[in-house]
Amino acid sequence: MLVTQYRITLPADYDMRIIRDRVATKGPLLDDFSGLGLKAYGIRERGVDGSPVHQYAPFYLWTAPEAMNRFLWGPGFQGIVRDFGRPAVEHWQGLAFERGPAAGAVPRAATRHAAPVPAAVDPASVVEDALARLAERARTDGVHTTALGIDPRGWELIHFTLWEDSAPPWEPGDRYQVLHLSTPDLAALPRGRQW
Repeated sequence: MLVTQYRITLPADYDMRIIRDRVATKGPLLDDFSGLGLKAYGIRERGVDGSPVHQYAPFYLWTAPEAMNRFLWGPGFQGIVRDFGRPAVEHWQGLAFERGPAAGAVPRAATRHAAPVPAAVDPASVVEDALARLAERARTDGVHTTALGIDPRGWELIHFTLWEDSAPPWEPGDRYQVLHLSTPDLAALPRGRQW
């Protein structure tokens, strides 16, 4: 599993209806994209859930690198480049994926929590702790799906969780509204740890 996200920060006075309309018309185009486990079309709006910015920030779970490459070099991502410029595509090696009690619902919210792996700490122990938290989170009411990834270049852990309605107040990280969810190969994402 591969995890990717790009975050496009928009001007403070940007009309977010433009993004909502974009997702309503273009979101379903990936509903049958082979190799895409899921894509959550996330947005943040300035002043909502503590967000300081307007942002379009979808995230992806891929079943194979070939599918990610087909997307990045194909018409879908080229439309993003054409309309917004080329964003940095953050990517992480997948560590674990779980479905939660609300897996049958349509998620309306997401959280993203990034945390550095301290240089003085054994990274294997940090990953084991994060895996235990992921397993616990997967049993939390309202969780649709949750995934953990790592960027070993910068030693950063990333934790994405989709929520049926809204994330609980104790949940750390950035909060997103989910406007659409594409899940063509959700069943192909391996559950649990990825090794």
